[in-house]
Amino acid sequence: MMKKYFFTLLLFVSALQFADAQVEKLNELLFELPDVIFTELEVAEGYQASYELKIKQPLDHADASKGYFYQRAFLSHKGFEAPTVIVTQGYSRNVNRIGELANFLGANQIDVEHRFFGESMPDSLDYQYLNLQQATADLHHIKTLFARIYQGKWVSTGISKGGATTIYYRYFYPNDVDVSVPYVAPINRELEDQRLYSFLESVGSDECREKIRSFQIRVLSNREAVLPLLKFYSLGAKVNYTYHSFEEAFEYTVMEYPFSFWQYGQDCSAIPDENASVGQMVTYLLSVSDIAFFGDEQIKTYGSHYYQSAQEMGYYGYETKKFEGYLMALPNDENPQATFVPNKMEVEFDGQLLEDVNHWLEKGVDRMAYINGAIDTWSGTAVPENDKADSEWFFMAGKHHGNARIKNMTDTEKERFRSALEKWLSIEIKSPEAP
Repeated sequence: MMKKYFFTLLLFVSALQFADAQVEKLNELLFELPDVIFTELEVAEGYQASYELKIKQPLDHADASKGYFYQRAFLSHKGFEAPTVIVTQGYSRNVNRIGELANFLGANQIDVEHRFFGESMPDSLDYQYLNLQQATADLHHIKTLFARIYQGKWVSTGISKGGATTIYYRYFYPNDVDVSVPYVAPINRELEDQRLYSFLESVGSDECREKIRSFQIRVLSNREAVLPLLKFYSLGAKVNYTYHSFEEAFEYTVMEYPFSFWQYGQDCSAIPDENASVGQMVTYLLSVSDIAFFGDEQIKTYGSHYYQSAQEMGYYGYETKKFEGYLMALPNDENPQATFVPNKMEVEFDGQLLEDVNHWLEKGVDRMAYINGAIDTWSGTAVPENDKADSEWFFMAGKHHGNARIKNMTDTEKERFRSALEKWLSIEIKSPEAP
Protein backbone atom coordinates (compact mmCIF):
# COMPACT_ATOMS: atom_id res chain seq x y z
CA MET A 1 0.00 0.00 0.00
CA MET A 2 2.85 2.39 0.90
CA LYS A 3 4.57 1.69 -2.46
CA LYS A 4 1.32 2.42 -4.32
CA TYR A 5 0.90 5.67 -2.39
CA PHE A 6 4.50 6.68 -3.07
CA PHE A 7 4.13 5.91 -6.79
CA THR A 8 0.92 7.98 -7.01
CA LEU A 9 2.67 10.84 -5.23
CA LEU A 10 5.55 10.68 -7.69
CA LEU A 11 3.13 10.86 -10.62
CA PHE A 12 1.39 13.88 -9.06
CA VAL A 13 4.69 15.68 -8.42
CA SER A 14 5.87 14.90 -11.95
CA ALA A 15 2.64 16.29 -13.41
CA LEU A 16 3.07 19.51 -11.41
CA GLN A 17 6.67 19.84 -12.53
CA PHE A 18 5.63 19.26 -16.15
CA ALA A 19 2.89 21.89 -15.89
CA ASP A 20 5.29 24.38 -14.29
CA ALA A 21 7.79 23.76 -17.07
CA GLN A 22 5.09 24.30 -19.70
CA VAL A 23 4.02 27.60 -18.15
CA GLU A 24 7.62 28.78 -17.83
CA LYS A 25 8.24 27.95 -21.48
CA LEU A 26 4.98 29.64 -22.50
CA ASN A 27 5.94 32.83 -20.65
CA GLU A 28 9.25 32.86 -22.49
CA LEU A 29 7.50 32.42 -25.85
CA LEU A 30 4.98 35.16 -25.07
CA PHE A 31 7.83 37.54 -24.21
CA GLU A 32 9.25 36.90 -27.67
CA LEU A 33 6.04 37.87 -29.51
CA PRO A 34 6.27 41.42 -30.88
CA ASP A 35 3.75 44.00 -29.67
CA VAL A 36 1.94 41.62 -27.31
CA ILE A 37 1.32 42.63 -23.70
CA PHE A 38 0.19 39.79 -21.44
CA THR A 39 -1.07 39.61 -17.88
CA GLU A 40 -1.53 36.37 -15.97
CA LEU A 41 -5.07 35.60 -14.82
CA GLU A 42 -6.66 33.03 -12.58
CA VAL A 43 -6.18 29.78 -14.43
CA ALA A 44 -9.31 28.48 -16.16
CA GLU A 45 -10.44 25.10 -14.92
CA GLY A 46 -8.72 22.26 -16.77
CA TYR A 47 -6.00 24.55 -18.15
CA GLN A 48 -2.37 25.19 -17.25
CA ALA A 49 -2.31 28.98 -17.61
CA SER A 50 -4.59 31.88 -18.57
CA TYR A 51 -3.73 35.40 -19.70
CA GLU A 52 -5.29 38.65 -20.75
CA LEU A 53 -3.61 39.87 -23.94
CA LYS A 54 -3.28 43.32 -25.48
CA ILE A 55 -2.18 42.98 -29.11
CA LYS A 56 -1.05 45.98 -31.13
CA GLN A 57 -3.08 46.26 -34.34
CA PRO A 58 -2.84 48.83 -37.15
CA LEU A 59 -5.99 50.83 -37.78
CA ASP A 60 -5.44 50.10 -41.46
CA HIS A 61 -3.68 46.83 -42.22
CA ALA A 62 -2.78 48.22 -45.64
CA ASP A 63 -1.08 51.30 -44.20
CA ALA A 64 0.47 51.11 -40.73
CA SER A 65 1.16 54.87 -40.76
CA LYS A 66 -2.56 55.52 -40.11
CA GLY A 67 -2.11 54.63 -36.44
CA TYR A 68 -2.85 51.69 -34.20
CA PHE A 69 -4.86 50.42 -31.24
CA TYR A 70 -4.56 47.55 -28.79
CA GLN A 71 -6.96 44.66 -29.18
CA ARG A 72 -8.00 42.67 -26.13
CA ALA A 73 -7.96 38.87 -26.19
CA PHE A 74 -7.78 36.05 -23.67
CA LEU A 75 -5.48 33.03 -23.91
CA SER A 76 -5.99 29.77 -22.05
CA HIS A 77 -3.20 27.22 -22.46
CA LYS A 78 -3.93 23.50 -22.55
CA GLY A 79 -0.71 22.25 -24.14
CA PHE A 80 1.66 22.97 -27.00
CA GLU A 81 0.58 19.87 -28.89
CA ALA A 82 -3.16 20.46 -28.43
CA PRO A 83 -5.32 22.02 -31.15
CA THR A 84 -6.12 25.72 -30.80
CA VAL A 85 -9.56 27.32 -30.99
CA ILE A 86 -9.70 30.99 -31.95
CA VAL A 87 -13.00 32.55 -30.87
CA THR A 88 -14.06 35.37 -33.20
CA GLN A 89 -16.23 37.62 -31.06
CA GLY A 90 -18.64 39.98 -32.78
CA TYR A 91 -18.79 42.40 -29.86
CA SER A 92 -16.87 43.00 -26.64
CA ARG A 93 -15.36 40.29 -24.44
CA ASN A 94 -14.88 41.37 -20.83
CA VAL A 95 -13.83 38.14 -19.09
CA ASN A 96 -12.01 34.94 -19.86
CA ARG A 97 -14.55 32.20 -20.46
CA ILE A 98 -13.89 28.79 -21.98
CA GLY A 99 -16.27 27.91 -24.80
CA GLU A 100 -17.78 24.48 -25.22
CA LEU A 101 -15.87 23.80 -28.44
CA ALA A 102 -12.48 24.19 -26.72
CA ASN A 103 -13.67 21.79 -24.02
CA PHE A 104 -15.02 19.39 -26.64
CA LEU A 105 -11.66 19.32 -28.45
CA GLY A 106 -9.40 19.59 -25.41
CA ALA A 107 -7.94 22.67 -27.07
CA ASN A 108 -6.10 25.85 -26.27
CA GLN A 109 -8.34 28.88 -26.64
CA ILE A 110 -7.70 32.43 -27.86
CA ASP A 111 -10.84 34.54 -27.39
CA VAL A 112 -10.63 37.78 -29.40
CA GLU A 113 -12.66 40.92 -28.77
CA HIS A 114 -13.85 42.55 -32.02
CA ARG A 115 -12.17 45.76 -33.09
CA PHE A 116 -13.95 48.96 -31.99
CA PHE A 117 -15.83 47.20 -29.17
CA GLY A 118 -15.14 47.08 -25.43
CA GLU A 119 -11.51 47.99 -24.72
CA SER A 120 -10.37 47.34 -28.29
CA MET A 121 -10.76 50.98 -29.19
CA PRO A 122 -8.45 53.52 -30.84
CA ASP A 123 -8.02 56.94 -29.25
CA SER A 124 -10.14 58.45 -32.01
CA LEU A 125 -12.98 56.37 -33.43
CA ASP A 126 -12.81 56.60 -37.22
CA TYR A 127 -15.50 54.32 -38.64
CA GLN A 128 -13.84 54.06 -42.05
CA TYR A 129 -11.56 51.45 -40.44
CA LEU A 130 -14.45 49.41 -39.08
CA ASN A 131 -15.13 46.83 -41.74
CA LEU A 132 -14.84 43.08 -42.09
CA GLN A 133 -11.71 43.19 -44.18
CA GLN A 134 -9.92 45.02 -41.36
CA ALA A 135 -11.54 42.95 -38.60
CA THR A 136 -10.53 39.66 -40.18
CA ALA A 137 -7.03 41.03 -40.80
CA ASP A 138 -6.86 41.50 -37.01
CA LEU A 139 -7.63 37.81 -36.59
CA HIS A 140 -5.10 36.83 -39.23
CA HIS A 141 -2.41 38.85 -37.45
CA ILE A 142 -3.21 37.14 -34.14
CA LYS A 143 -3.23 33.70 -35.73
CA THR A 144 0.11 34.39 -37.45
CA LEU A 145 1.66 35.49 -34.16
CA PHE A 146 0.38 32.60 -32.07
CA ALA A 147 1.08 29.97 -34.71
CA ARG A 148 4.69 30.42 -33.58
CA ILE A 149 3.62 28.89 -30.28
CA TYR A 150 0.79 26.57 -31.33
CA GLN A 151 1.73 24.63 -34.44
CA GLY A 152 -1.05 22.05 -34.32
CA LYS A 153 -4.55 22.20 -35.81
CA TRP A 154 -6.52 25.45 -35.67
CA VAL A 155 -10.30 25.84 -35.44
CA SER A 156 -12.26 29.11 -35.55
CA THR A 157 -15.64 29.57 -33.93
CA GLY A 158 -18.05 32.28 -32.86
CA ILE A 159 -21.66 32.82 -31.88
CA SER A 160 -24.24 35.05 -33.63
CA LYS A 161 -22.41 38.09 -35.04
CA GLY A 162 -19.25 36.37 -33.87
CA GLY A 163 -20.31 33.31 -35.87
CA ALA A 164 -20.76 35.47 -38.94
CA THR A 165 -17.26 36.84 -38.28
CA THR A 166 -16.00 33.24 -38.31
CA ILE A 167 -17.44 32.81 -41.81
CA TYR A 168 -16.02 36.12 -43.07
CA TYR A 169 -12.65 35.23 -41.54
CA ARG A 170 -12.63 32.00 -43.55
CA TYR A 171 -13.59 33.95 -46.69
CA PHE A 172 -10.73 36.44 -46.42
CA TYR A 173 -8.17 33.94 -45.04
CA PRO A 174 -9.17 30.47 -46.30
CA ASN A 175 -5.93 28.83 -45.12
CA ASP A 176 -5.71 30.24 -41.60
CA VAL A 177 -7.71 27.49 -39.91
CA ASP A 178 -8.44 23.84 -40.58
CA VAL A 179 -12.10 23.91 -39.54
CA SER A 180 -14.71 26.60 -38.86
CA VAL A 181 -17.67 26.15 -36.49
CA PRO A 182 -20.06 29.14 -36.69
CA TYR A 183 -23.00 29.07 -34.26
CA VAL A 184 -26.36 30.73 -35.08
CA ALA A 185 -24.61 32.85 -37.69
CA PRO A 186 -26.60 34.98 -40.15
CA ILE A 187 -25.15 35.84 -43.54
CA ASN A 188 -27.51 38.33 -45.12
CA ARG A 189 -27.95 38.99 -48.83
CA GLU A 190 -28.98 42.64 -48.70
CA LEU A 191 -29.40 45.56 -46.35
CA GLU A 192 -32.89 44.41 -45.37
CA ASP A 193 -33.03 40.68 -45.94
CA GLN A 194 -36.57 39.68 -46.86
CA ARG A 195 -35.97 36.07 -45.83
CA LEU A 196 -36.36 37.11 -42.20
CA TYR A 197 -39.93 38.23 -42.85
CA SER A 198 -40.69 34.95 -44.62
CA PHE A 199 -39.28 33.08 -41.64
CA LEU A 200 -41.46 34.99 -39.18
CA GLU A 201 -44.51 34.22 -41.30
CA SER A 202 -43.87 30.48 -41.26
CA VAL A 203 -42.18 29.55 -37.99
CA GLY A 204 -44.31 27.82 -35.37
CA SER A 205 -48.03 27.27 -35.76
CA ASP A 206 -50.66 29.51 -37.35
CA GLU A 207 -52.30 29.77 -33.94
CA CYS A 208 -49.11 30.94 -32.23
CA ARG A 209 -48.33 33.53 -34.87
CA GLU A 210 -51.87 34.90 -34.59
CA LYS A 211 -51.50 35.14 -30.80
CA ILE A 212 -48.30 37.13 -31.30
CA ARG A 213 -49.96 39.59 -33.68
CA SER A 214 -53.06 39.93 -31.50
CA PHE A 215 -50.89 40.69 -28.49
CA GLN A 216 -49.05 43.41 -30.42
CA ILE A 217 -52.34 45.03 -31.40
CA ARG A 218 -53.68 44.90 -27.83
CA VAL A 219 -50.54 46.63 -26.52
CA LEU A 220 -50.73 49.35 -29.20
CA SER A 221 -54.48 49.77 -28.66
CA ASN A 222 -53.90 50.34 -24.93
CA ARG A 223 -51.23 52.97 -25.55
CA GLU A 224 -52.56 55.50 -23.05
CA ALA A 225 -52.47 52.97 -20.22
CA VAL A 226 -49.24 51.25 -21.31
CA LEU A 227 -47.02 54.31 -21.75
CA PRO A 228 -47.12 55.52 -18.10
CA LEU A 229 -46.02 52.06 -16.93
CA LEU A 230 -43.17 52.02 -19.42
CA LYS A 231 -42.13 55.53 -18.34
CA PHE A 232 -42.11 54.39 -14.71
CA TYR A 233 -40.00 51.36 -15.67
CA SER A 234 -37.59 53.54 -17.66
CA LEU A 235 -37.21 55.93 -14.75
CA GLY A 236 -36.27 53.07 -12.43
CA ALA A 237 -33.91 51.55 -14.99
CA LYS A 238 -32.40 54.99 -15.73
CA VAL A 239 -33.11 54.70 -19.44
CA ASN A 240 -33.04 57.91 -21.46
CA TYR A 241 -34.48 58.49 -24.92
CA THR A 242 -32.85 61.14 -27.05
CA TYR A 243 -31.79 59.04 -30.04
CA HIS A 244 -35.47 58.09 -30.39
CA SER A 245 -38.45 59.76 -28.84
CA PHE A 246 -40.07 57.75 -26.06
CA GLU A 247 -43.05 56.91 -28.27
CA GLU A 248 -40.77 55.77 -31.09
CA ALA A 249 -38.96 53.51 -28.62
CA PHE A 250 -42.32 52.12 -27.47
CA GLU A 251 -43.42 51.29 -31.00
CA TYR A 252 -40.02 49.80 -31.88
CA THR A 253 -40.37 47.60 -28.79
CA VAL A 254 -43.71 46.26 -29.99
CA MET A 255 -42.43 45.76 -33.56
CA GLU A 256 -39.35 43.93 -32.23
CA TYR A 257 -41.45 41.54 -30.13
CA PRO A 258 -41.98 38.75 -32.76
CA PHE A 259 -38.29 38.76 -33.71
CA SER A 260 -37.21 38.46 -30.07
CA PHE A 261 -39.96 35.94 -29.32
CA TRP A 262 -38.60 33.40 -31.80
CA GLN A 263 -34.95 34.34 -31.42
CA TYR A 264 -34.98 33.07 -27.85
CA GLY A 265 -37.72 30.46 -28.11
CA GLN A 266 -40.49 31.91 -26.00
CA ASP A 267 -43.55 29.89 -24.97
CA CYS A 268 -46.72 30.55 -26.98
CA SER A 269 -48.88 29.55 -24.01
CA ALA A 270 -47.32 32.38 -21.93
CA ILE A 271 -48.63 35.14 -24.23
CA PRO A 272 -51.21 37.17 -22.26
CA ASP A 273 -54.72 36.86 -23.67
CA GLU A 274 -57.46 39.47 -23.93
CA ASN A 275 -58.31 39.04 -20.23
CA ALA A 276 -54.84 40.11 -19.05
CA SER A 277 -54.46 43.42 -17.26
CA VAL A 278 -52.33 46.21 -18.71
CA GLY A 279 -49.76 45.58 -15.99
CA GLN A 280 -49.53 41.92 -16.96
CA MET A 281 -49.13 42.81 -20.63
CA VAL A 282 -46.35 45.31 -19.91
CA THR A 283 -44.48 42.93 -17.60
CA TYR A 284 -44.63 40.21 -20.21
CA LEU A 285 -43.63 42.53 -23.07
CA LEU A 286 -40.55 43.72 -21.20
CA SER A 287 -39.52 40.13 -20.49
CA VAL A 288 -39.37 39.42 -24.23
CA SER A 289 -38.68 42.79 -25.86
CA ASP A 290 -37.20 45.33 -23.45
CA ILE A 291 -37.75 48.99 -24.28
CA ALA A 292 -34.31 49.70 -22.78
CA PHE A 293 -32.86 48.11 -25.94
CA PHE A 294 -34.02 51.26 -27.75
CA GLY A 295 -32.70 53.64 -25.12
CA ASP A 296 -29.59 55.78 -25.49
CA GLU A 297 -27.20 53.59 -23.51
CA GLN A 298 -27.89 50.38 -25.43
CA ILE A 299 -27.77 52.16 -28.77
CA LYS A 300 -24.41 53.66 -27.80
CA THR A 301 -23.09 50.29 -26.60
CA TYR A 302 -23.96 48.63 -29.90
CA GLY A 303 -23.09 51.63 -32.08
CA SER A 304 -20.25 49.85 -33.86
CA HIS A 305 -22.54 46.90 -34.58
CA TYR A 306 -25.22 49.15 -36.06
CA TYR A 307 -22.62 50.88 -38.21
CA GLN A 308 -21.35 47.55 -39.57
CA SER A 309 -24.91 46.41 -40.28
CA ALA A 310 -25.78 49.60 -42.13
CA GLN A 311 -22.51 49.74 -44.03
CA GLU A 312 -21.89 46.15 -45.22
CA MET A 313 -23.42 43.33 -43.15
CA GLY A 314 -27.13 44.04 -43.59
CA TYR A 315 -29.79 43.68 -40.93
CA TYR A 316 -33.56 43.82 -40.73
CA GLY A 317 -36.44 46.23 -40.41
CA TYR A 318 -40.04 46.11 -39.21
CA GLU A 319 -43.12 45.51 -41.33
CA THR A 320 -45.16 48.43 -40.04
CA LYS A 321 -47.70 48.30 -42.88
CA LYS A 322 -49.39 45.44 -41.06
CA PHE A 323 -50.17 47.80 -38.18
CA GLU A 324 -51.64 50.69 -40.09
CA GLY A 325 -53.85 52.73 -37.79
CA TYR A 326 -52.08 51.54 -34.64
CA LEU A 327 -48.75 53.33 -35.04
CA MET A 328 -48.32 57.05 -34.40
CA ALA A 329 -44.54 57.55 -34.25
CA LEU A 330 -43.22 55.09 -36.84
CA PRO A 331 -44.09 55.28 -40.55
CA ASN A 332 -46.80 53.02 -41.91
CA ASP A 333 -45.67 53.25 -45.53
CA GLU A 334 -42.13 51.85 -45.19
CA ASN A 335 -40.15 49.39 -43.08
CA PRO A 336 -38.08 51.36 -40.55
CA GLN A 337 -34.58 49.93 -40.17
CA ALA A 338 -33.25 48.60 -36.90
CA THR A 339 -29.76 49.95 -37.67
CA PHE A 340 -29.31 52.83 -35.26
CA VAL A 341 -25.98 54.21 -36.41
CA PRO A 342 -23.94 56.47 -34.09
CA ASN A 343 -25.04 60.11 -34.13
CA LYS A 344 -27.52 59.21 -36.89
CA MET A 345 -24.69 59.61 -39.39
CA GLU A 346 -25.36 59.06 -43.06
CA VAL A 347 -24.08 55.59 -44.01
CA GLU A 348 -24.15 54.29 -47.55
CA PHE A 349 -24.70 50.55 -47.76
CA ASP A 350 -22.23 48.62 -49.91
CA GLY A 351 -23.58 45.18 -50.78
CA GLN A 352 -20.53 43.96 -52.71
CA LEU A 353 -19.09 41.91 -49.84
CA LEU A 354 -22.41 40.14 -49.23
CA GLU A 355 -22.70 39.35 -52.92
CA ASP A 356 -19.15 37.99 -53.04
CA VAL A 357 -19.43 35.93 -49.85
CA ASN A 358 -22.77 34.41 -50.81
CA HIS A 359 -21.38 33.47 -54.23
CA TRP A 360 -18.35 31.88 -52.51
CA LEU A 361 -20.62 29.90 -50.20
CA GLU A 362 -22.82 28.74 -53.07
CA LYS A 363 -19.79 27.21 -54.78
CA GLY A 364 -19.26 25.04 -51.69
CA VAL A 365 -16.87 25.62 -48.78
CA ASP A 366 -15.41 22.55 -47.08
CA ARG A 367 -14.78 21.79 -43.40
CA MET A 368 -17.51 24.03 -41.99
CA ALA A 369 -19.89 22.91 -39.25
CA TYR A 370 -22.90 25.26 -39.07
CA ILE A 371 -24.86 25.00 -35.81
CA ASN A 372 -28.31 26.65 -35.88
CA GLY A 373 -31.54 26.57 -33.89
CA ALA A 374 -34.52 25.64 -36.05
CA ILE A 375 -36.81 28.20 -34.38
CA ASP A 376 -34.22 31.00 -34.08
CA THR A 377 -35.23 34.01 -36.16
CA TRP A 378 -31.68 34.34 -37.42
CA SER A 379 -31.98 30.89 -39.02
CA GLY A 380 -33.93 32.75 -41.69
CA THR A 381 -30.61 34.06 -43.02
CA ALA A 382 -28.41 31.12 -42.05
CA VAL A 383 -26.08 29.65 -44.67
CA PRO A 384 -28.26 27.15 -46.58
CA GLU A 385 -27.25 23.51 -46.93
CA ASN A 386 -25.12 22.77 -49.97
CA ASP A 387 -24.22 19.29 -51.22
CA LYS A 388 -21.22 20.73 -53.09
CA ALA A 389 -19.36 21.15 -49.80
CA ASP A 390 -17.74 18.65 -47.44
CA SER A 391 -19.42 20.40 -44.53
CA GLU A 392 -22.12 19.72 -41.95
CA TRP A 393 -25.32 21.60 -41.13
CA PHE A 394 -27.23 21.29 -37.87
CA PHE A 395 -30.68 22.90 -37.66
CA MET A 396 -31.50 21.72 -34.16
CA ALA A 397 -35.21 21.05 -33.64
CA GLY A 398 -36.85 23.25 -31.01
CA LYS A 399 -33.60 25.11 -30.29
CA HIS A 400 -33.09 28.86 -30.49
CA HIS A 401 -30.35 31.49 -30.54
CA GLY A 402 -29.36 30.85 -26.94
CA ASN A 403 -29.36 27.05 -26.74
CA ALA A 404 -28.34 25.73 -30.17
CA ARG A 405 -25.16 24.26 -28.74
CA ILE A 406 -23.17 21.01 -28.93
CA LYS A 407 -24.29 20.04 -25.42
CA ASN A 408 -27.94 20.16 -26.54
CA MET A 409 -27.48 18.09 -29.69
CA THR A 410 -29.15 14.73 -29.96
CA ASP A 411 -26.81 11.74 -29.72
CA THR A 412 -27.11 11.30 -33.47
CA GLU A 413 -26.22 14.96 -34.14
CA LYS A 414 -23.35 14.84 -31.68
CA GLU A 415 -21.93 11.71 -33.28
CA ARG A 416 -22.13 13.31 -36.73
CA PHE A 417 -20.43 16.42 -35.40
CA ARG A 418 -17.68 14.47 -33.66
CA SER A 419 -17.03 12.25 -36.67
CA ALA A 420 -16.76 15.24 -39.00
CA LEU A 421 -14.26 17.03 -36.77
CA GLU A 422 -12.19 13.90 -36.29
CA LYS A 423 -12.02 13.44 -40.07
CA TRP A 424 -11.22 17.08 -40.85
CA LEU A 425 -8.67 17.49 -38.05
CA SER A 426 -7.18 13.97 -38.18
CA ILE A 427 -7.48 13.64 -34.40
CA GLU A 428 -9.37 11.47 -31.95
CA ILE A 429 -11.80 13.39 -29.76
CA LYS A 430 -12.01 11.99 -26.24
CA SER A 431 -14.22 14.67 -24.74
CA PRO A 432 -16.79 13.52 -22.18
CA GLU A 433 -19.31 15.46 -24.25
CA ALA A 434 -18.75 13.12 -27.20
CA PRO A 435 -21.09 10.10 -27.40
